[in-house]
Amino acid sequence: MSQDDILQSTKSVIQGLDALKNEHAKMLESVVDSMNSSLQIDTNKLEEKAGLLRKSMDMIELGIGEAHVMMQLGNHLQNLEAEKQKLRTQSATGSFASTTGYEIPARLKTLHNLVIQYASQGRYEVAVPLCRQALEDLEKTSGHQHPDVATMLNILALVYRDQSKFKEAGVLLNDALAIREKTLGPDHPAVAATLNNLAVLYGKRNKFRDAEVLCKRALEIREKCLGSSHPDVAKQLNNLALLCQNQGKYDEVESYYKRAIEIYTKTLGIDDP
Repeated sequence: MSQDDILQSTKSVIQGLDALKNEHAKMLESVVDSMNSSLQIDTNKLEEKAGLLRKSMDMIELGIGEAHVMMQLGNHLQNLEAEKQKLRTQSATGSFASTTGYEIPARLKTLHNLVIQYASQGRYEVAVPLCRQALEDLEKTSGHQHPDVATMLNILALVYRDQSKFKEAGVLLNDALAIREKTLGPDHPAVAATLNNLAVLYGKRNKFRDAEVLCKRALEIREKCLGSSHPDVAKQLNNLALLCQNQGKYDEVESYYKRAIEIYTKTLGIDDP
């Protein structure tokens, strides 16, 4: 039973208890009137009946109170779940730019956020067709060799990666990489973003050596485009350090982490978390 079903059932229980309470109140009123108006009726029996009705009404009141508490708790849980989902969506939406250092074009941002929202909810049966339809529309209007097509390929690849469909994700990312290199040039930040995504994908498949090569190329592009002290360079150094750590290259790990810390200290301050 879903949370909505439980809340609806609780509402029905409250309505039923309220009706029963009113019925008992009328019965008790009738008994009291009988006790006051007639001496011929056995008052002991009437008092016993009145006592039972009062006890029953107390139990009904208790049940109504507990049901209202359940309703409040259910509403609180619904609000809490909605807030958690909002935070999950915000986190997932921000993860693309934070991990790749590449900002989604404004014209595709709404669609991207919607796809990521569905993916974060595990609703891949909605996210994937939505992505594919957008990709098809873009190809019809702009042709396959267009930066926006590459962006949609990246987004769809990330959805597949979340589903552990690494082969499909790899095909899409390689296609996106070729488009971006051709249309934007080999040293564009968007190329670095795709290289980073490919490196992460290879890392998940334990292809750490191949991932390291891609990660180093992404680092070179970012240093060239952004300068050696940019926070995105530090993020790439962290990724590279992790790949080297998985290969037991601990001297390189230390070197990359030290460089990343120096950049963060310089750009964000020593007290930044």
